[in-house]
Amino acid sequence: MNTVKRYLKAILVLIVLFFGAYIFVEFYPYIFSKHVVGVIESVERVQLNVALMQNSGDAAANNSINPQLFSFSIAIKTPDGEIHTSSAEDRQWAVAQKGQCVEAELYPYAPWKLMKGGTYFNARLDRLFECPAQ
Repeated sequence: MNTVKRYLKAILVLIVLFFGAYIFVEFYPYIFSKHVVGVIESVERVQLNVALMQNSGDAAANNSINPQLFSFSIAIKTPDGEIHTSSAEDRQWAVAQKGQCVEAELYPYAPWKLMKGGTYFNARLDRLFECPAQ
């Protein structure tokens, strides 16, 4: 009976550890996201050579627009002089202009993505406002 309890406890501990590891790996960008407040240095639309093709016939087919058509490259300068860069596929960045103040959330790539580790993606525009007079 004691060995059964010991095995059940060990299995329960392993399940909890695997679940914790899964949560850490899956939600890494959200756990380590960075909140940035600063002035927009640059917002550039990434130009893609993309051909839009309409799907004819089946109405259930995926007729959504490729999100890369709304891809932007963003640079935000914080008051301490650091410039944070990120990519984004958020259409709200289309109205942002250089010189405006912004609050944004930047999500880092996980360090195990070796080619992209330490960089940011999918910048979310939280608030866009005119900078106060300095």
